[in-house]
Amino acid sequence: MDTNFKTKLEELGADVDNTILRFMGKEDLYLKFLNKFQNDQSFANIEKYLAEENAEEAFKAAHTLKGVASNLGLDPIAGCASEITELLRHKEDFTDVDRETLNSTKERLQNNYHSLIDVLTSCQ
Repeated sequence: MDTNFKTKLEELGADVDNTILRFMGKEDLYLKFLNKFQNDQSFANIEKYLAEENAEEAFKAAHTLKGVASNLGLDPIAGCASEITELLRHKEDFTDVDRETLNSTKERLQNNYHSLIDVLTSCQ
């Protein structure tokens, strides 16, 4: 892995070394899945379902993103997705949702996600 690319990932909060170990030490396999992350629709679905105020589907999308990001060592993205998951857990609609916290968390998720995508696309 290019040192500059690794440094950029780590600056974004990615746990690169430990994640590569989870990929049986196969850096090329980690990079393959990291690049596939760009095609995952979970982030887009979170935005879509939050805009539609569909709590159940937004919860599912956030839960999926949390798992995918966790497996790739993308801790800041996984953390935000986890927070959204908990804010929406057991909510059938948005009447009981803390919208201020949800909006703040969504904004952090957007920033983290777009920063990662920028790094992934610039280093290919």
